[in-house]
Amino acid sequence: MNKSLKQALLGMILILAGYSVPVSAQSLTKPEAEFLSPNLKINEIQVLGTHNSYALGLDPRVADLFAKTIAPKLKGYLSQLQGDAKKLFEDEHPNGMEASEMLNYAHLGLDKQLNAGVRGLEIDIHPDPVGGAYLNPLSYKILSEHGIKDLLPLNTSDMEKPGFKVFHIPDVDVRSSCPTLRACLAVLKNWSDANPNHLPIYVMLEAKTPSFPLFPNGTSTLPLSEKLFDDLDQELIVGLGRDRIIAPDDVRGQYPTLNAAVKAKNWPQLSQARGKFIFLMLAYPGSNGIDAYVKGHDSLKGRMTFVRSQPGQDYGAFLLVDNAITHFSDIEKWVKEGYLVRTRSDIETYEAKVNDMTRAKKAFDSGAQVVSTDFELPGNAYGTSYMVHVPGNQIARCNPVNASCQR
Repeated sequence: MNKSLKQALLGMILILAGYSVPVSAQSLTKPEAEFLSPNLKINEIQVLGTHNSYALGLDPRVADLFAKTIAPKLKGYLSQLQGDAKKLFEDEHPNGMEASEMLNYAHLGLDKQLNAGVRGLEIDIHPDPVGGAYLNPLSYKILSEHGIKDLLPLNTSDMEKPGFKVFHIPDVDVRSSCPTLRACLAVLKNWSDANPNHLPIYVMLEAKTPSFPLFPNGTSTLPLSEKLFDDLDQELIVGLGRDRIIAPDDVRGQYPTLNAAVKAKNWPQLSQARGKFIFLMLAYPGSNGIDAYVKGHDSLKGRMTFVRSQPGQDYGAFLLVDNAITHFSDIEKWVKEGYLVRTRSDIETYEAKVNDMTRAKKAFDSGAQVVSTDFELPGNAYGTSYMVHVPGNQIARCNPVNASCQR
């Protein structure tokens, strides 16, 4: 068996056997993390999140195909980056990892992660308004034509139907525990129904935009639009119920802009937020991204998600700052100002490979409310002991930067 697959399976076995990690009871009869004051705001706590939370990991043969045939194209594309685009890429991808290592991780299902204490999730969404656009990934077709018939299984439930599909990279990183957004929301709702006193769950939605196909005649993510973003909001409401969603309108209140409300610390208290979800969307600039989502919705009026922003924008509330080492003081400052920040404790598996907790410590010390990892469980492809949890081994903690831990 492939070494990385062995390590992933070992981690899953350990967690299912009750390995010592933060564990939330599967049916909460009282509020979890009771030591947190009900008067704390939802931006005054800190939780552990996972990156690409749906990901089941690549089949080793797909990973080899990716490394041999696709990685050189990516290197060529990245070598053309210049100016600010190059600086941003280098800041968000600081470790120079090989393509064969960047995707060297896997997660359990969303409900099992929540049972293990994760309170931040990430779901990548690809629009598919007709249905079937991503049903037959090309990597599986190529390998099958070469006689490989025992590839790790794909969950293709409802992939032929219209709706938002959940996976990482078209044709390559496509194995998902919930292949549609509807399926992911159903898992979250069922878990929430069984655990009504849970802390708010912070869910980052990455709205994928069109990219160049990785194979000749390969699949590219379809473009988004105002109509599709409307459909997205409606899908969130239908999947969970409006009453379980903390939306921008709930934070803005009577303030003239969402940003004014955020700077006034007008986030809901935990007493109001238990049992709910807050969606934080990463959408890229342009007519297929942030512009389409914000258009006609000043300060995100009527929208269901907060959108990645820059400090001071009218809809500024959520900041995505991956590199907590180079931007430590920035994150600390923005958290104090009232913003909600997500950062990463490890990037492209480097920290797990070298067993280095430096970035994780910086991430938690910065005060970022959601610290995301690929390694929430013991066991990884490199055989190191690297694993991330909230300091104190709790499900959440009082934010060290912007909150008092006194009741």
